[in-house]
Amino acid sequence: MTTLRAVSFDFGQTLAELDPAMLARRVAERGVAVAPDRVEAAVPGAWGAYDAAIRGGGGGHPWKILMARLLDLAGVPAGRVADLTDWLWLEQPAQNLWRRPIPGVIDVVRELAGAGVPLALLSNSEGRIAELADELGWLGLFPVVADSGRLGIEKPDRAIFVWTAERLGVGIDEVVHVGDSRAADVDGAIGAGMSAIWFRGDPAIDLGPRGRVARGPDELRAAFAALGLLPA
Repeated sequence: MTTLRAVSFDFGQTLAELDPAMLARRVAERGVAVAPDRVEAAVPGAWGAYDAAIRGGGGGHPWKILMARLLDLAGVPAGRVADLTDWLWLEQPAQNLWRRPIPGVIDVVRELAGAGVPLALLSNSEGRIAELADELGWLGLFPVVADSGRLGIEKPDRAIFVWTAERLGVGIDEVVHVGDSRAADVDGAIGAGMSAIWFRGDPAIDLGPRGRVARGPDELRAAFAALGLLPA
């Protein structure tokens, strides 16, 4: 079995998650009231729609598919979903909604960096994920940033995983990718030749010899230890 030498991380729902309060404030600017707790409850269904769009090759940007479903499930009036989705997409570069750090995950990232493991951000984003990481104080941890909005290629396209491995200076089979989307992150990475850790995934699903599940930061660290990237 190939020795793993480097790690790439998805950003949204892996390092940081949607901030429901911020989304509620933003739609309120456009005259629509929605409760943050309803936004929070709608998140799993929205990501389900995102994964289905990735698998089906659905038209439109996956971000917009996710957001439209999120707004719909959160109770936004049907007649406002489309215009709010388009407006939020245009506003996303200036006020990124995925900015609430997931507790404990960045600590694992820092431990990997301290151990000398080459790290990358690998995100389907709107072109400013590096700026958001810098705002959160994380950019220095990631010498490589693969932002689909700048590269013009998106997960699960094999090309974005190949680009990342090349910039990390390792073989593609020497990288393990961590992400929350089964379709974009796990299936995409494994299909490209990487290993994958499905963050917050379903442990009952067999991902094959190059896939594993980590339901939280403690399991994520344990997975890296089992893969030889961190001490046990």
